[in-house]
Amino acid sequence: MLFNIVEIVLVTLMSCAASVHYIHVLQMNRYQLPAYGGWLRRNRDRVIRENVVIGFVAAILSLYMPVLLSMFINVENVRRAIANWLTLALFMGVTGFIAWRDYNLPSKKPFVVTHRVRRFGAVLATLCLLAAALLRALTIPPYFLFAAMPYMVELAALIINPYENKLNAGFFKSAKQKIRKHPHLVTIGITGSFGKTNVKFMLRDMLEKKYKVLATPASFNTAMGISRVVNDDLTDAHEVFIAEMGATHVGDIKELVELVRPKYGILTSIGKRHLDTFGSLENIASTKYELIQGLPKSGFAVFGSGDDYIDRLYAMCKKDKCRVSLDPRSGAYMTAEGITYSDRGTSFTLVCGGERTACRTPLLGSFNVKNILLAAAMARRLEVPMEDIAKAIRELKPIEHRLQLTVDDLNVIDDTLNEDPDGAFEAVRVLSQMPGRRIVVTPGMNGLSQQEAEVNYALGTVMADCADTVILVGGRNSQRGMRRGLLQSGFSRSNLHAVEDMDDASELLEEISEHGDTVLFESRVPEFEDE
Repeated sequence: MLFNIVEIVLVTLMSCAASVHYIHVLQMNRYQLPAYGGWLRRNRDRVIRENVVIGFVAAILSLYMPVLLSMFINVENVRRAIANWLTLALFMGVTGFIAWRDYNLPSKKPFVVTHRVRRFGAVLATLCLLAAALLRALTIPPYFLFAAMPYMVELAALIINPYENKLNAGFFKSAKQKIRKHPHLVTIGITGSFGKTNVKFMLRDMLEKKYKVLATPASFNTAMGISRVVNDDLTDAHEVFIAEMGATHVGDIKELVELVRPKYGILTSIGKRHLDTFGSLENIASTKYELIQGLPKSGFAVFGSGDDYIDRLYAMCKKDKCRVSLDPRSGAYMTAEGITYSDRGTSFTLVCGGERTACRTPLLGSFNVKNILLAAAMARRLEVPMEDIAKAIRELKPIEHRLQLTVDDLNVIDDTLNEDPDGAFEAVRVLSQMPGRRIVVTPGMNGLSQQEAEVNYALGTVMADCADTVILVGGRNSQRGMRRGLLQSGFSRSNLHAVEDMDDASELLEEISEHGDTVLFESRVPEFEDE
């Protein structure tokens, strides 16, 4: 009896702990069940490979371990007790490793243990405890619970979401009223398929040269995240509030505009991110444009460039507006001239109207320069002097693992968290302008479905002109296209290496690299595949 109670409790706790990845996915999908359900359908192989297999194996072990031990132990009670505890210990070891692995897995949006996650965890644990107890009461091994954990997460969300929605409505109303009571507050909204977080922090740093600024933290781009920042952190002393506005469904931005009431807006880009929930690029573009539509008549909008959808939206906008461009001949309000990369970062001349200012930043890549232009255009509109903008640009900090430059014996460009093909091409172009021999260490681009071979082939052809040595890590299928692209573009076979893992890659680098060489680590070598 005692063991049964301990077994139920520990199986419940370990099953919940090992489900952190599914809870994280739910969090990244803003607790919206249709989006989470779609992710489960796309990742059914992972669910079967881990949860179902481990759950069934543990259950079978609990049934047949006593039979196996009968070969060595004659006393039935002792044999059964040892089998029970050994099975439980093995289950805890495996699920404990999964929990540790998933919690420490790098992600663009790290898992955040919020108050909502804690409430959700309590509901999930209660559900699992009842399910495990019911299984044991029916003399069914409770380890089967682990096989159903991805769907237990879905059930827990279904149960708690009505309460959370009611709670969130109160927070939303309170934040909305607080902003309304701050009539002189300058409010700025930033949205786009990518780049909005970087632009937000760049703009914050520029505006802080002149104003008292509050900006939402990195992952706070939903109605509830913004409401929390307003309720907890906005004070009468703040002069500017910058809100990043994320969206996964049509109408999401309209809700955020209702909350923040931005006078100024920045539209960074239109891309395919969240295409599965939006349904089409047209829906993505119209949703992002809700920010511009929500600006007052006296408002001002800043647009990116070089994108057909952005160009169309810019043409549609009847409010005061401007655009930025990397092309000095474009006639854009804010442009950059003479962009160069080195082991000190990126240098360029910032041009705005008749003003020209030399700038240098530790950030790498033309997309970072474009983000700087978006932030600088808004800062200049709010009368921050060009000299102060240039100073803020010098002080910008690189994002970890995203074209992050480290200069030591080797110049290391860490782009391991990049999962975007355009970002990979940009990283290789940056490498081509760096000093010394140029070395790429990469597992290839993965998770691109039918486009994977094509993208890796194209990336290989570009690498052939930009790199002196390429080290392919692991045995992923994505490398076939990259290898073919390299060799068909005339890249030397003697400079193309294949290794099993990052330890082997590090050993090879020590052998072949010299002081002053530049090494690009492109894309992450995962401990396991998500797709």
